[in-house]
Amino acid sequence: MKDVLRIECSRRNLQQVRDFVRGFLSRRSVPELLINQVVLAVDEVVANFIIHANGEDEHQFIDLELVVDGRVLSVEIADNGDTIFLPAPHSAPDLPEYIRQGRKGGTGMALVNRLMDRVEFFTRDHHTVCHLSKHLV
Repeated sequence: MKDVLRIECSRRNLQQVRDFVRGFLSRRSVPELLINQVVLAVDEVVANFIIHANGEDEHQFIDLELVVDGRVLSVEIADNGDTIFLPAPHSAPDLPEYIRQGRKGGTGMALVNRLMDRVEFFTRDHHTVCHLSKHLV
């Protein structure tokens, strides 16, 4: 089972992304906890693509593809901008130090890595692609 969505690179489209992922998984009787985890992870990656990779340029777009094969969900998020966005590998952030410094941001991809079973960034045809997977058991 597969579904696709294309959005412009604007933060105002994040709710549409969350609704799309939630609806796709709800129709497959996925437990609510897993739905929430996947929605949060996809939202974070898409927001990073919109803000960091594409500078909220509404002339650019992002494609999402959701596929369930058996009990495994695969999510592919691909942008069509000219900037390659490959986040550096993340170790677990030092949260007490972040709080002490008053830092905002910088923990999203660490969260995505904890929520999903697999997180991969790569390039295809000079565009950035993120592949996420999660066992839906």
